[in-house]
Amino acid sequence: MLITIRPAVRLSVRTLMLSASLIAGGIAAPLSARETARPGSAGAPVAAPVETPAGPTPAVWGDRPEMRSFVDRLMAQMTLAEKIGQLTLLTSDWVSTGPTLRAGYKEDIAAGKVGAIFNAHSVAYTRELQKLAVEGTRLKIPLLFGYDVIHGHRTMFPISLGEAASWDLEAIEKSARISAIEGAAEGLHWTYAPMVDISRDPRWGRVSEGAGEDTYLGSRIAEARVKGFQGKRIGDTDSLLATVKHFAAYGAPQAGRDYSTVDMSMRELREVYLPPYKAAVDAGAATVMTSFNELDGVPASGSSFLLTDVLRKEWGFKGFVVTDYTSINEMIPHGFSKDEKQAGEQAINAGVDMDMQGAVYLNHLAKSVAEGKVSQQTIDDAVRRVLEMKYRLGLFQDPYRFSDAKREKANVMTPAFLEAARDVARKSMVLLKNQNDVLPLAASAKRIALIGPLADSKADMIGSWAGQGSRTRPISLLEGIRARAAKGVTVNYAKGASYQFADAGKTDGFAEAMAAAKDADVIVAAMGEYWDMTGEAASRTDLNLPGNQEALLKELKTLGKPIVLVLLSGRPNTIPWAADNVDAILEAWYPGTMAGTAVADVLFGDYNPSGKLPMTFPRSVGQVPIFYSMKNTGRPYTAEKQGQKYLSRYLDSSNSPQWPFGHGLSYTRFTYSTVTIDKTVIRPGEALTATVTLTNSGKRAGTEIVQLYTRDLVGSVTRPVKELKGFQKIALKPGESRRVTFRVSDKDLAFYRQDMSWGAEPGEFELFVGGTSDLPVGVKFSLAE
Repeated sequence: MLITIRPAVRLSVRTLMLSASLIAGGIAAPLSARETARPGSAGAPVAAPVETPAGPTPAVWGDRPEMRSFVDRLMAQMTLAEKIGQLTLLTSDWVSTGPTLRAGYKEDIAAGKVGAIFNAHSVAYTRELQKLAVEGTRLKIPLLFGYDVIHGHRTMFPISLGEAASWDLEAIEKSARISAIEGAAEGLHWTYAPMVDISRDPRWGRVSEGAGEDTYLGSRIAEARVKGFQGKRIGDTDSLLATVKHFAAYGAPQAGRDYSTVDMSMRELREVYLPPYKAAVDAGAATVMTSFNELDGVPASGSSFLLTDVLRKEWGFKGFVVTDYTSINEMIPHGFSKDEKQAGEQAINAGVDMDMQGAVYLNHLAKSVAEGKVSQQTIDDAVRRVLEMKYRLGLFQDPYRFSDAKREKANVMTPAFLEAARDVARKSMVLLKNQNDVLPLAASAKRIALIGPLADSKADMIGSWAGQGSRTRPISLLEGIRARAAKGVTVNYAKGASYQFADAGKTDGFAEAMAAAKDADVIVAAMGEYWDMTGEAASRTDLNLPGNQEALLKELKTLGKPIVLVLLSGRPNTIPWAADNVDAILEAWYPGTMAGTAVADVLFGDYNPSGKLPMTFPRSVGQVPIFYSMKNTGRPYTAEKQGQKYLSRYLDSSNSPQWPFGHGLSYTRFTYSTVTIDKTVIRPGEALTATVTLTNSGKRAGTEIVQLYTRDLVGSVTRPVKELKGFQKIALKPGESRRVTFRVSDKDLAFYRQDMSWGAEPGEFELFVGGTSDLPVGVKFSLAE
């Protein structure tokens, strides 16, 4: 798809630029390096020295001597109050994305007390607020406008977990690109995405915003999203600053409860949870957002270990750090800070540049500087990072360059964007089950019963964190299926059930649903979760279908009709009865604006599903956390030991998941040859090539996601039973075969060894290639000394 962007309209802003005294001012003295020991710093866990895996040099967006000179002159004229204002981010009153709102933000802007605003969008409104800053303040420093552009802005794509199920990096980058184009066209400069938190616990509602359970897949998706949001260059008027969040390990809260404590080993943190953040930083992410959780007893917004030692010193991050919503204030109930003043000192000294919504810096930081608890140099370093980002965006040259009404009109919900949303939605769907090839729907199916609370719900189709996505604009499943059904096919609809918790046990609507399904050739049940049951502050202890949906499914089963369950949700659900009793299950997630059309494309066979699960589906909540890359135990339970007691197993359930990571079916059949490798022994610096022949042995064209896993059989520390190391999407016509090759080097085998150094160890390994993580014994090879 070719996306054409109208050029920016150049505005005359001479009267709105910095004062002549600033432009003519002298250059300030060079800044010294931030002191090694800062007052109030805390939070570095005690651990052996570690090595960071080598990666690309973090993007610093080019050397800009003129920028440094400009910012030097500007900062030389700024008062401490004006500097603190640049470190303050407040919300407008248009949207609430947290528990509190601060009144009087417009007065704060006019008084120079705020440097950035979020939850404000549209050309007209951002221009209005920008005018307050560049015409009403002494130094006329422009505002930065941020917003939660997560999986679309106006054109909504599938939720992020759904996009991850496509395993299609190009499609994911394109969706972020379009989201950035739309957001920037409406006056935004900055998005609070991508969320790259690894999570193995579907109870946590925010799994919907991430890429699932796997470090490798999550890292590749993090890169793609950053590149999509930021485009070719920071400052282009079709791009947004990306924010990698939530730093760090937010996806591992105890009990799966949002905002809860995170506690893990240093090895687990560095090996599993940190790599996607680093991948995003290496891809050039402009900003990083702190997380709400504590880690090793220290809230993330007060952790100098995370924000200075790891992020800046190890990874070389050059952008600025912003907190999540009021997370500095929240260090008080955490028990880490006695009051807001101390919390602000701990945050700024740890490495937080900008305070989101809490107004802690605004209210207390000047006093902390006066008392010597925060150095002027620390303030100046943070202010410089914020001002340099505004400079890179071109806001000092033209504060209104993102506020172009013609560009706004031309670049929102275009036909090309909607078609892209449809394409990504289809690629994201995962065919979990298809007994007797019930799907695609047969041409002989002349009467379709569409049943369920999500069958005709536009609002649910875009899921949580939908930004400015309209909840009345999406195409419902009923609309999509009726539009696609051939002439002579009838589609009878009945809501039938409720997805509200309070309606469990009720049978209202069952009779209507049974009547609609009685004479049907096939039943399509659209069931799942209400859109607000996933996302932030949406943790669950029971992952079954909420309300009375399963009860209705059981009633429908008595009719003896083929049943297709279209599952619409933001997380893996536990649906063991449906897994055993319905004929086909299509996980459609929350598909976005083009939901009904995309689902119809898949159901009727116009599109052959190719998605694979980015997160394991458990049989029950009692198995959580469950993920494919778990480690073995000293007493592993295997089929050969069935019936033995003193092993690592459950009394009332299989250890295995309902569906494993990487699982996903197709309307065709793919056959894999035996994997071959060109070497059985490699040495440091060498690589082997693994080859498999993939054949489409079915009757339809299709796409398979070929996955490569390795296992380190013996190490100085125990290793996972499998680790994803690569994947390829391969499209084949019926009867077509293709050789698929992967290169595996010693670098792919590296991990944090017992002494916390990074590298591979000599020994024996297994290599697996297939269409899921649940693969039999692989081929063995060795890494020599």
